[in-house]
Amino acid sequence: MEELLESLKYLLLGLFQGITEPIPISSSGHLEIAEHFLGLQIEGMSFALLVNTASLLAVLIIYRKDIIRLIENGLNFLKTKDKESEADFRFILYLIVGTIPAGVIGILFEDFIEEHLASIKTVGITLLVTGIALWLIRNLRGRKNDADLSYRDAIIVGLAQAVALIPGISRSGATIVAAMGLGMKQETALRYSFLLYIPVSVGGMILGFSDILNDPYIGDLAIPYILAFIASLIASYISLKWFMNIMAKGNLKYFAVYCFIVGPLVYFLS
Repeated sequence: MEELLESLKYLLLGLFQGITEPIPISSSGHLEIAEHFLGLQIEGMSFALLVNTASLLAVLIIYRKDIIRLIENGLNFLKTKDKESEADFRFILYLIVGTIPAGVIGILFEDFIEEHLASIKTVGITLLVTGIALWLIRNLRGRKNDADLSYRDAIIVGLAQAVALIPGISRSGATIVAAMGLGMKQETALRYSFLLYIPVSVGGMILGFSDILNDPYIGDLAIPYILAFIASLIASYISLKWFMNIMAKGNLKYFAVYCFIVGPLVYFLS
């Protein structure tokens, strides 16, 4: 019975990760909240890496056509300098540039963030910050398409992604807020945000692979981890599809209101 209860808790954590990763309310913050109120103390990074990998797979599935097109056109431009492929080649460069800030800051300040900012009260405060940012851009309707982006846009959105290393600051929220603030259309902001998620997530997965191999609990928690992985994959897919529909309708204000409610509750109840 105790093992079943523990498996259910991990399943819930996987669902939390999957539902909250694509939408702008901070998956890392909600994992902190869920662990706190479910009474789970998860040691190491293995669990977070596994459920994040599941979310990554969902993003790869949904954006597979964009990824294949970018790779094909990027390689074609390198071979032929074909003007029709240049926009996609430049988009790839913008993704590379946008990835650098989070990679550098993550390596330099990972320990500091874990030691000083990974607390439930921090999440309560940063959820409010996320809500304010979403509220400020809720009515923006940009004009920039994929072909209109610049290195300046990539750097600013990349810095926003780096800020989201702090628990409670939504990665998708920060990057979409920055992208829309720079004048991108909602569809372009969403696509750039989630394609930007891929290299950062892959990098984290590679760097953390040794943590999974050396996790002393991986054998005992194999079934709970597998359940959480599957739950995160399915929930991430459904949540991202739903969020794409929300973005098309311009209803970001509802996520801002959610953060305004949950942030103070988490802060005062923790």
